Amino acid sequence: MSVSTVSKALNGNGRMADDTRERIKRMAAEIGFRPNALARGLLSNRSFTVGLLTNDTYGRFTLPVMAGISEALVDHGVSVFLCAIEDDPALGKVHVDAMLDKQVDGIIATGKRVDRSLPVDLARLPVPVVYAFTKGEPGSVTLTADDRHGATLATKWLKEIGRKRLLHISGPKDFVSAVERAEAFREAAGRDAPVLHGVWSEAWGHEAIERIWNEGDEKPDGIFCGNDQIARGVVDALRERGVKVPDDVSVIGFDNWEIMAAQTRPPLTTVDMNLKELGREAGLMVLALAEGRAIEPGLRKLPCKLVVRESCGGTDRRN
Repeated sequence: MSVSTVSKALNGNGRMADDTRERIKRMAAEIGFRPNALARGLLSNRSFTVGLLTNDTYGRFTLPVMAGISEALVDHGVSVFLCAIEDDPALGKVHVDAMLDKQVDGIIATGKRVDRSLPVDLARLPVPVVYAFTKGEPGSVTLTADDRHGATLATKWLKEIGRKRLLHISGPKDFVSAVERAEAFREAAGRDAPVLHGVWSEAWGHEAIERIWNEGDEKPDGIFCGNDQIARGVVDALRERGVKVPDDVSVIGFDNWEIMAAQTRPPLTTVDMNLKELGREAGLMVLALAEGRAIEPGLRKLPCKLVVRESCGGTDRRN
């Protein structure tokens, strides 16, 4: 067969009989032939690589986002490489320059909070940039989880299972996510429903319960927490006081950090931000932009889902 026929078969284009294409692919696999990726890139003016920048060095949010990106791009022959820039602008510039030197097809920026930009200037780069779970530049393509939707799911579930005295324990007021979750909680639970703001830690969950139980007011029978760490602290503090979860008090967290939620006793009902799906969407968008397709700029909020475990009663379901 001619070189052009073999090339078309291996690249999945051109017209030929299906059995001919399959015979060529089978023979290529038998002899261990691998297409020259460098030559392919030169012909298409693409490197078939995407850079992922993050300051979430712990990986709590970045790892599921990266998993979604990789799953979305692997079938397109595109590889992803991760660069952790911490909160160092100089290190961020070094990594961005390295990505540009490697002629990446695009860059995805992600981080540890949605209301802060990465400490590196990604505006006016010669490659497309998509922001996922971090603050994007004006006019950029940005994806994030819908915090209001997640908080609404949690609060409505507590009401559905018969809880009437609801309390929200969350993180600092200077986090947009904490504010949005609190606002959605009050919209679903009632404008006077109590909200306590603190830090994102188990210790704050303990402290909040101690404060509430030391007061003479009526105690809550349903508690929605701003993250899973707070929720775990709440569950432990209730147990120490002889309060049964979920018999006496139902508890819901936020994030679905499985290593945390599954090891809570009882296992924690929580809101999943669908970060893997968010990463998948970001990967497909940066691919589309790299191929010259138009993507409408702006902020896209992806829905959350509620994962029901034993800490609030009910059966497992995902929304």
